[in-house]
Amino acid sequence: MSNLSERELAATIDHAILKPELVRADVDAELDIAAEWGVFSVCVRPSDIAHAVQRLDGTGVAVGTVIGFPHGTTSTAAKTAEVAQALADGASEVDMVVNIGFLRSGFDDAVVDDIRAVVEAAQGRVAKVILETSYLDDEQIARGSRLTEAGGAAFVKTSTGFGGGGASVEHVRLMRANVGPSVQVKASGGVRNLTAALAMIDAGATRLGTSAAATILGEARAIERGDGPTGATDAASY
Repeated sequence: MSNLSERELAATIDHAILKPELVRADVDAELDIAAEWGVFSVCVRPSDIAHAVQRLDGTGVAVGTVIGFPHGTTSTAAKTAEVAQALADGASEVDMVVNIGFLRSGFDDAVVDDIRAVVEAAQGRVAKVILETSYLDDEQIARGSRLTEAGGAAFVKTSTGFGGGGASVEHVRLMRANVGPSVQVKASGGVRNLTAALAMIDAGATRLGTSAAATILGEARAIERGDGPTGATDAASY
């Protein structure tokens, strides 16, 4: 299994702040966790982008958001409008949900067109495509990964964390095997502890979406200090 330092691991984490019921104080607490642990980015609700950018100013933590979340069934026009507003508010990355019904129906051209439109609207910012693997079989995951690459996205991503399932090592491997070296894989949903995080990285993920950053990085820090593993898990994370 990978032996990453706390800093190396933090550089893979998009700290998720996406639950619909979060009040501003909850959001602020999570933004402060992201800053404290020095994660790569936060992934926030679209209405929280501007606030997150302001609060994280000077911390080095990037701000990303979600598009067509969590079902992916909004129109392409709606998705591109969301992207335009996200960029105006300061987002540097966007994670879009694929049109899951189109993917399952075999409407490959429509899926690629939807992805490409979002990628173009992102104007060079990193765009990731969430497949929501819990709704898909292996053929659909493999095909969705290839369609993500055809649409020009930088990442293919497992899950929203809200679809009744999350990332698995097997699905990450399958996604990695079906895209070229220019496309990265993000494992998201259910990455609740250090062991799971490292397993996803070993399977081919280069980015992790999780709300358990403090638990994962706290465990990594304890091991670096020589305290040994604690087995800590954030059972409520997504």
